[in-house]
Amino acid sequence: MVRGFMRFSGLSRRLLNICVDSLCKFRNLEKAESLIIDGIRLGVLPDVVTYNTLINGYCRFVGIGKAYDVVRRMREAGIRPDVATYNSLIAGAARKLMLNRVLELFDEMRLSHISPDLWSYNTLMYCYFKLGKPKEAYRILSEDIQHSDLPFGADTVNILLDGLCKNGYTDNAIMLFRQLQHDGFVPQLITYNILINGLCKSRRVGSARRMMRELERLGYTPNVITYTTIMKSYFKTRRIDQGLCLFQEMKDRGYTYDGYAYCTVVSALIKLGRKEEAYDYMLQLVRSRRKQDLVSYNTLLNLYCKDGDFEAVHDLLNEMEEKGLETDEYTHTIIVDGLAKADNIERAEDHLVYMKATGLGSNLVACNCLVDGLCKAGHVDRAMSLLESMEMKDDYTYTTIVHNLCKAGQFKCAAKLLLSCYKNGKKTPRSARRAVYCGLRRLGFRSRVKKIQAKITVAGALNSCFQRS
Repeated sequence: MVRGFMRFSGLSRRLLNICVDSLCKFRNLEKAESLIIDGIRLGVLPDVVTYNTLINGYCRFVGIGKAYDVVRRMREAGIRPDVATYNSLIAGAARKLMLNRVLELFDEMRLSHISPDLWSYNTLMYCYFKLGKPKEAYRILSEDIQHSDLPFGADTVNILLDGLCKNGYTDNAIMLFRQLQHDGFVPQLITYNILINGLCKSRRVGSARRMMRELERLGYTPNVITYTTIMKSYFKTRRIDQGLCLFQEMKDRGYTYDGYAYCTVVSALIKLGRKEEAYDYMLQLVRSRRKQDLVSYNTLLNLYCKDGDFEAVHDLLNEMEEKGLETDEYTHTIIVDGLAKADNIERAEDHLVYMKATGLGSNLVACNCLVDGLCKAGHVDRAMSLLESMEMKDDYTYTTIVHNLCKAGQFKCAAKLLLSCYKNGKKTPRSARRAVYCGLRRLGFRSRVKKIQAKITVAGALNSCFQRS
């Protein structure tokens, strides 16, 4: 009888854990808490898996503070946290780039005689890389992981190589990759894609292409990510014909069915003014696919806006509505930008009002497009009024108006805006500051230039201190 009850209790606890996991995945954390309480009342006591599931949910969707409260309750219930508990907490802190908190959790693990596993170290490496500290991240592999005798695999190597590439150490990443290969490491396709992406971002497309040939020699088949990464790099470096050849190779292998590669080609051709070719590729996309997605429509909208064909834009929006496709912030930003560049400022302003009324995102990019359009049309005062009404502003917003105020000879106003920019924690490029300083000096305000430079230095230092804290 006792043995049968134990089997029933074990089954009930597994069912409880499954239900808690499902509720957490759907962000119903309050219901998960209530379910645990109901289980205790019925005699089904939660175990470490139950609490770990709840902790992971809080870390992902609420915050590490709330998750750590669950750890305290675990201890009160006599359940000892394990490495999975701390891994969830470390991941939650790393997502918010709370490095000090991550390191505190590592210390707490060691004081509790819980050895960090490979997942713990991988998360710490990820945090270091995100914060731009590649040397500290590499030290995790060369010291902590190797001294712990943990057999690291492809995940650790991929995090390390990706972090090095994204922090500008592509050569170091390749050297490490070759060394690991020499030591017996068998790379995956994703490993090659990481290195190819790093080489392309360094504008070393030839090296990326050779890396692609190497992975083919090893028996791997390049996927859509491999092709698209190199193809985009060809387009950025204006090697259009090579990019189109690679695109044709993608088509031959059947990788263009989702339309993303088509949109990449069309966008590149639009930027280069080769509209007829862009139209041809859009027609190929329409003919080759049964159903178009939002990315395809947005690309086509961009093409029509660049061409100034706003009747076609209106027809395309109606077509999207008929097909049940919901437009997004990017869709309407394309329209605002197109109207502003076509000097149709009133319609652009009306469309921005529509975006705000329908709650389509933050509208920051759309506002910046309108600010740029107003400035180019000579309406700097209206651009200033729009700036004051914007809830969110970024570096681009300030830079655009500062440059155009200088062009209009309003250097005093530009200087005030420049100071406001830095006081609000934003920055402008050196060219914008230089334009303001040169203008003020020409007007005989040399002492004011020095005062502005000093105030900007102080504001920048205060902003840096605030970000570090």
